[in-house]
Amino acid sequence: MTAHNLSLTIFYFLFMYDLAIIGGGPAGVAAGVYASRKQLKTVFLTKEWGGQSVVSAEIQNWIGTISISGEELAKQLKVHLEAYAGDLVMIVKDQCAISIHQSGTGFSVGTDKGEIYEARAVLLCAGASRRKLEVPGAKEFDQKGLTYCASCDGPLFGGQDVAVIGGGNAGFETAAQLLAYAKSVTLLHHGDEFKADPVTVQKVLQNPKMKAILNAEIVEVYGEGFVKGLKYKDKETNEVHDLPIAGIFVEIGIIPNTGFLNGFVELDTVGRIKVDGKSQRSSMTGLWAAGDCSDALYHQNNIAAGDAVKAIEDIYNHLHTK
Repeated sequence: MTAHNLSLTIFYFLFMYDLAIIGGGPAGVAAGVYASRKQLKTVFLTKEWGGQSVVSAEIQNWIGTISISGEELAKQLKVHLEAYAGDLVMIVKDQCAISIHQSGTGFSVGTDKGEIYEARAVLLCAGASRRKLEVPGAKEFDQKGLTYCASCDGPLFGGQDVAVIGGGNAGFETAAQLLAYAKSVTLLHHGDEFKADPVTVQKVLQNPKMKAILNAEIVEVYGEGFVKGLKYKDKETNEVHDLPIAGIFVEIGIIPNTGFLNGFVELDTVGRIKVDGKSQRSSMTGLWAAGDCSDALYHQNNIAAGDAVKAIEDIYNHLHTK
């Protein structure tokens, strides 16, 4: 480490920010913009911009835009925050938080680059990542016909038979995307009823190229260099069926990016930070959460942004009234 970098590290360690924001998706950026408007001296940490939506080819429900790609949304989020950051919000790019500890009158946030930042309050907008399919062959054929991004890879399977694994809104939305390219789409869900909105289920299943199978437990993915099919067990009869397909799109949930908290705050059974829905406060005084890393009932870009703004309002009152 150079003398210049060492001096910067010492400065950041000794300087107490009002707020540390972790995450560069819609929640984190909304929080950063509002923190600047509230005149809160803020350090903003992000490894990437846009959150999970960065892979979406078309987003039609981001309020204020009729249609926008995930990549373009990520760019606009970055530009928006940089325009408002000024001298109030220090944007630390290409770094993510790997530890949080209580320190004096606030918190110490450590990053994967060895930096440490001190803040009186923390807002976690760390998001989540895709849950992987854990069956024989899934790892071997990852990115060889098995994918977690229909927007990225769907066009590659034009005129072919494909499968979607997952029965929630994400699964049916993925199926709807694939119907534009594929010869047929078969959706497999492990439960006895779909989790997606009934209207979405009905609309997608109306397509003659669409088929859905309930009580289907995936047991194997197979192929020769590239996916050729999968095997699933009917949970009612225990019969194993073979489904020849060229592509598999997995939509079985997300994993909150909260592993680095190590019991620091209370989490729910899937690892999301428990928050008070009125304020976004966590079980730890001085720490808030918003977006996919929180246990909010619904997870969408607009909701994440709104919850983050709600948190900033509460953080401001917390910092200025205690």
